[in-house]
Amino acid sequence: MELHEFTAQVQLDQLRRGDISPVELATHYLDRIERLDGELGAFTTVTRDAALARARHVEQHVPKAAPLWGLPLGDKDLWRRAGVRTTMGSRLLADWVPEASDEVVEALDAAGGVSLGKTNAPEFGFPAYTESLVAPPARTPWDTSRGAGGSSGGAAVAVAAGLLPLAPGSDGGGSIRIPAAATGLVGLKPSRGRVPSLGGFTSLGGLVTAGPLARTVADAALLLDALVGPSPWSVGPPTWDGGAYLNAAVRGEGRYQLGVMTTSPWDSTYDIAVSPEARSALDLAVRELAALGHGVEELALEPDDSYGPAFRTLWQSGAANVEAAGEQLDLLEPLTRWLVERGRALDARTLADALRRLAVYERSVIRQFSSFDAVLTPALAMTPRPLGWFDAEDPERNFEQQCQYTPWTSFANVSGLPAIVLPVAETEEGLPMGVQLIGRPGGEETLLALGTQLERRLRWQRRHPTQW
Repeated sequence: MELHEFTAQVQLDQLRRGDISPVELATHYLDRIERLDGELGAFTTVTRDAALARARHVEQHVPKAAPLWGLPLGDKDLWRRAGVRTTMGSRLLADWVPEASDEVVEALDAAGGVSLGKTNAPEFGFPAYTESLVAPPARTPWDTSRGAGGSSGGAAVAVAAGLLPLAPGSDGGGSIRIPAAATGLVGLKPSRGRVPSLGGFTSLGGLVTAGPLARTVADAALLLDALVGPSPWSVGPPTWDGGAYLNAAVRGEGRYQLGVMTTSPWDSTYDIAVSPEARSALDLAVRELAALGHGVEELALEPDDSYGPAFRTLWQSGAANVEAAGEQLDLLEPLTRWLVERGRALDARTLADALRRLAVYERSVIRQFSSFDAVLTPALAMTPRPLGWFDAEDPERNFEQQCQYTPWTSFANVSGLPAIVLPVAETEEGLPMGVQLIGRPGGEETLLALGTQLERRLRWQRRHPTQW
């Protein structure tokens, strides 16, 4: 077997035993990126020399107890790394080289990771697909005529095609879970506040948090433990505790009460339809979970006309701070420019009302889900979308298409709940289809246990695209 064919867990064990060195492992992945990424669009910038220097540094100076010791990673191109080109997916910043790194990047370094470069992301992370004007599109390796989703599209492509063992992403409305579903991966959005370096509290509405993309549930848990570890501003050298999430994933224990839902908070705003492929994947997961002894019960969200307009207001308001003015606005893509201009036109009262309505909605969702350990939904309403499917010129239509594609992800961010996407099925065309489990506040361990149980039955970790 080649190195990338092992799980991230096994690769980490090989590193710590000295069977391979961090430099050897980084070189293996860098060579694969050079050979394969031209048709995939996983990376916007590859930092080969810096990566090998970092690998040597980890080997010589970072304690092997660090949870990601020597494992190759990628920095999402929405995150700053000092001295490395960071485009934010925009022509506006096509040549920007920041002088400082973001906290999440420093946290991954402290955990012993080795960054190989920047993974592809759409403009400022707003779209649910990764097809910007500053880089080639991120393509799902299962069918390179289709997109990988977004906004952590490049990270997902890299893991699915064996260009990285696992990868961090960020999720403000589904940006980890959407590309996980489109590329056949496990993707986990943690509870609000769970990740110290990017846990949601610094984003408008508390939406954005960092989380893992991986091929197995245990690998996702491994990266989550690292993200939840000591923050980069802790006093003294970092100390790493146990690995509670990895333990929960490895054990995979428990019987739970599950709700099953196909209604979404967007039903009152747009025409939402569940494709036969999405329905089939959901039905498969329900059968397998019932066979495992879990209680399964149908659930429908209470209709709420306020969600769609309030979330849209929040999304537009979040774009208002994009640093572009005058002629710089012409460098923005139509969707981003629409979001920026609409956001800047909103008054404080409108934003405050939207935040209030979403806070009420958060409490409502937690109440409606309170009798369940987790709630199961489709991951996406459709198969991975063909490149160019989202309307690039009509922002109103584009926003509607995104909600129709992924109607079940954003409300987990609004409610601050943990959610995991699991790649349970393939279509007749060989496209991955997933389901989503939404947990109780702080319920990541339950989601990981359920994910492991499904993984043991369905063995999705054995499925790989042709680039493998």
